[in-house]
Amino acid sequence: MSARDVVLCECFARDGLQHEPDFIGTAAKADLIDRFAALGFERIEATSYSNPKVVPQFADATDLLAVLPRRAGVWYKATCANARAVERALVDLDAGIGANEISLLVSASESHSTRNLKRERAAQWDNIAEMARLANGRFRLIGTISVAFGCPFEGAVDPDVVMADARRFAALGVGIVTLGDTTGMATPASVRDLYGRMAREVPEVTPVAHFHDTRATGLVNYVAALEAGVRHFDCAFGGVGGHPAKVRYGGGHTGNVATEDLVNLFESMGVRTGLDLAAMDAVSRHCEAVLGRALHSRVAQSGLNPLLGVAREAAA
Repeated sequence: MSARDVVLCECFARDGLQHEPDFIGTAAKADLIDRFAALGFERIEATSYSNPKVVPQFADATDLLAVLPRRAGVWYKATCANARAVERALVDLDAGIGANEISLLVSASESHSTRNLKRERAAQWDNIAEMARLANGRFRLIGTISVAFGCPFEGAVDPDVVMADARRFAALGVGIVTLGDTTGMATPASVRDLYGRMAREVPEVTPVAHFHDTRATGLVNYVAALEAGVRHFDCAFGGVGGHPAKVRYGGGHTGNVATEDLVNLFESMGVRTGLDLAAMDAVSRHCEAVLGRALHSRVAQSGLNPLLGVAREAAA
């Protein structure tokens, strides 16, 4: 695997596909995830142990994990919203097909918590404590704080609340904490401020940046996070994703920052992603083929920066 300065997590197969109204077949998902691993991604969102009535896209979570090829050195993440989800993850782990990383979710606002997680914040924190207890060190745990930079229902979010949530995750033994700009409200100034506070006040956790490109601010916010010392970043091929198809809390373009665009920017800045740049275009086009439409990446349309010296491949 190539040397890297940053760790990118490819979110297409989970955060990306949860937004899709049509079910993507299990074999197609497994093939996508293996293509991402072959590119050199160290972390990949594989699936979610969601209630299939709420997010039917992941009704095949166990079936997917059963057929998913595994590559050494890759973290395959499953999202867990409640204790029942962790119990399902443990059953799969005991069967030898489990994820090796799970994420535990909390919202920084009451309104988003009740809409997205069906629980008030206090009840969700009780839930998270139980989830961490059940996991019992058998997974690498990722704490995710949604709407950390602003809530679509309540507006401004108190940074003190976000910092308190990060400390609560740390106290539960969660070593990696993601701050989610769930509907694209962050600015470079707020990004530098919040990650700066996190570095000072909760230095024991590794921070992750997760920005949505709702208002075309994703790339500048990632640069601000990089300047603030963050080295872990989430992205999704084609800029897909957003809220689950049946749980809407945003309008317009709701997707993640496009992997192609973020990789191009970082590599052009001399920040090594450790990915196979020559093979990225073919994977990008395959993602478009799976969804049957053109996606939102500028680099997918224009090619990598010519100064990088990487020739564009023909579509696979």
